[in-house]
Amino acid sequence: MVNVHPSARDQAQSDHVQFRNVVKSYDGETLVVKDLNLSVARGEFLTLLGPSGSGKTTSLMMLAGFEQPTGGEIFLNGTEIGRMPANKRGIGMVFQSYALFPHMTVEENLAFPLEIRGLAKHDVAARVTRILDMVKLPNVGGRKPSQLSGGQQQRIALARALVFEPELVLMDEPLGALDKQLRDHMQQEIRALHDRLGVTMISVTHDQGEALTMSDRVAVFDAGRIQQLATPRDLYESPANAFVASFIGENNQLVGETVEWDRSFCRIRLPDGQILAGRSGDVERNGEAAVLSIRPERVIIGENTADGGIALSGECVGAIYHGDHIRVRMRLHSSEEVVAKVPNSGANRIPSFGQNIAFGWSKEDAVVLRRA
Repeated sequence: MVNVHPSARDQAQSDHVQFRNVVKSYDGETLVVKDLNLSVARGEFLTLLGPSGSGKTTSLMMLAGFEQPTGGEIFLNGTEIGRMPANKRGIGMVFQSYALFPHMTVEENLAFPLEIRGLAKHDVAARVTRILDMVKLPNVGGRKPSQLSGGQQQRIALARALVFEPELVLMDEPLGALDKQLRDHMQQEIRALHDRLGVTMISVTHDQGEALTMSDRVAVFDAGRIQQLATPRDLYESPANAFVASFIGENNQLVGETVEWDRSFCRIRLPDGQILAGRSGDVERNGEAAVLSIRPERVIIGENTADGGIALSGECVGAIYHGDHIRVRMRLHSSEEVVAKVPNSGANRIPSFGQNIAFGWSKEDAVVLRRA
């Protein structure tokens, strides 16, 4: 679990956004957000990631002004905004449902946030033209939202959030309504816009692939708390605990007990007596219930890993061809299973059911974590 505790008020002024000891309860008893401390740098792309009910969306809604914190403080540009009305915060907002006005044309939708801010008509027209060019939809201004595809509507929703040039844009599951191919494309489009404009963006999603693709940093939420706040690479390669390891990407988790520990590496004994080694995660002593986590793509089939590596064997209980890789499931003598993703190089053959397979991995690729 990670909390970032600032030491003084001037820290709030150096960050674009800061949550300080924020809590939220809807019924006065159960906390859906617990002691949230989080700082977001100007120009950063931060994603709040987690399962349903983890507190990520509530945190975003408190920043947007649609929910009030039960306790703690929220700062924007060094100013405490916990009780400031949403329409006074100057924040752009993108929703999963697009929230475009169906009776207005695209141009009218984009002009609306400018007109309510009192911009002159010629300035409004110029900004609308410019933002339509930016999202690569220069010729749809006269259409109604219903005449656009889902991807086009999402671009217009993003354009409306950006057209009044906010310093901060919040996105609540912005790509959840799109199919996979379009979602993958929009991830690249949004990231490119962020890099071009330098605007601070905070997004909420439960899609780990989306979070890893788009973000500078990711805050992984569970049970109302941030479990880890890190770059996508650090989240994937060095999960802080077993929850993060299981939630971010696919991984094998072999259950056992630590028998030899130091701050760099430790060994874990499986129920059948097999001893495995990996980097020390959040385990702190011998005798702890632990899991060894190893990513399927780091499992090597048929290769000698005796030089400081982990060498095992198991029975093939499944092999599926996925085009770019072969997914192989192997059962150990302890009845636990290990999945390997083997690159489809042409030389790698699909193993047959029941075949005994030698496999292993480097101990540097595995991490030992406290069992939840």
